[in-house]
Amino acid sequence: MSKFRLLKVAAGILSVTGLLGSCASKAGKPDAQVTDWSKMQQIIDNVKEPVFKDKAYFIADYGAVGNGLFDNTAVFKKVIETCSQNGGGRVVVAAGKYYTGPIELDNNVNLYLEEGAELLFSNDPADYPIVHTSFEGTELMNYSPLIRAYKKTNVAVSGKGTINGQASNEKWWSWSGGASYGWKKGMVSQTEPLNRLRNMGDDGTPVENRIFGNGNYIRPNFVEFFQCKNALIKDIKIVNAPFWVLHPIKSVNVIVDGVTITSHGPNNDGCDPEYCKNVIIRNCSFNTGDDCIAIKSGRDGDGRRVAIPTENVVVQNCKMFDGHGGVTIGSEISAGVRNVYVDNCEMDSPELDRAIRIKSNTRRGGVIENVFVRNIRVGQVKESVLGIDLFYNVHGNQTGNNMPVVRNISLEDVTVKNGGKYGILAKGHKELPIKNITFKNVTIDKVENKYLLQNVENIQLINTKINGSPAELPAK
Repeated sequence: MSKFRLLKVAAGILSVTGLLGSCASKAGKPDAQVTDWSKMQQIIDNVKEPVFKDKAYFIADYGAVGNGLFDNTAVFKKVIETCSQNGGGRVVVAAGKYYTGPIELDNNVNLYLEEGAELLFSNDPADYPIVHTSFEGTELMNYSPLIRAYKKTNVAVSGKGTINGQASNEKWWSWSGGASYGWKKGMVSQTEPLNRLRNMGDDGTPVENRIFGNGNYIRPNFVEFFQCKNALIKDIKIVNAPFWVLHPIKSVNVIVDGVTITSHGPNNDGCDPEYCKNVIIRNCSFNTGDDCIAIKSGRDGDGRRVAIPTENVVVQNCKMFDGHGGVTIGSEISAGVRNVYVDNCEMDSPELDRAIRIKSNTRRGGVIENVFVRNIRVGQVKESVLGIDLFYNVHGNQTGNNMPVVRNISLEDVTVKNGGKYGILAKGHKELPIKNITFKNVTIDKVENKYLLQNVENIQLINTKINGSPAELPAK
């Protein structure tokens, strides 16, 4: 257990500084907390849904067949090109099952799936051309995402239909190298190609020379808006993704609204905004094989090369079920994240590890600041309601010379029925402690240990209870 210096307990407010493992303390007044929610409404007011021309292009009129067998790839290409060239509108998919290869969106096009429509994507890698994309925070030339918009303005996927990546242990997922996803000794995997890619990202190899694809077993993203402005994905259902499900990258003004995601494959994060500005994720349901929402900004050297922080992200009125984290920041976080607002969400599953999660290490670095969480109802989590791990370590040595910065984290009006292992988990570095964690009106029940804290400065617990008692950090 870390040692602490108790500075002040008064009026129901507990302020702690010097949570530095070695019991070092900080003289003077603690850093001021930043708990301003006004910016959230400004983001909501400023990010508008893209508006499309009131004209419909029905894929059936161009020869599409919804029998689940006919290859509609060329039909989608033709209809989308025609729609965009004529000023845009809706490309309408009627009820039926439409087999297709990758779909490339264009300016001013809304791919609209009527209720009962389902897109069945090919799981043959040969159907996916090599394009500029990204994998786990490192840009590369690889298989096209299943649905892609590249450097476009006003694009959308919407409607009451379903997009089905048709990934499984037999197709795509085994490439992860995970035995639980169908991989067996002697089978191909992404392990060696990924090591090469990450080395390229760190040594500054030009992206156009990072050519992968055939024979390299790096899975494609499902829906990717790459360097887009005014992008929308609304109401659809998404199942069985090869890799990350929704991936807006280097994009501005993105709305994800009313989407239902059920995908339990490896690295099946629900939504991963990366290098993005002004993102709203609302009214969605996430049931995933990895983090439900994971906010990113590049991995290691490649993230520092791009150097675009993700900022102004609103998560509102969502439900999180299975996943490693409900709302996660990291670990591909090298360019930083700031101004994240999580409001009025429900999180509950015996397979949900954490509610709010922040992860980095000294290879990633990154500045993570101003994360505000309120009105959250948590039924069950395995590990903690808040988990901050700045020693996140997977895939070999993850140490370097880039110290992560985490500051200004606030949880307010949160109830947790079954909190798992820890009430609050926060592991920082002695050289640069985590700063400013506030819990206000938080109730956490059924936790095994109240705290696991290392190298944290200035925790305020205001009207907060853990296991039925007022929260008080242990004195030195």
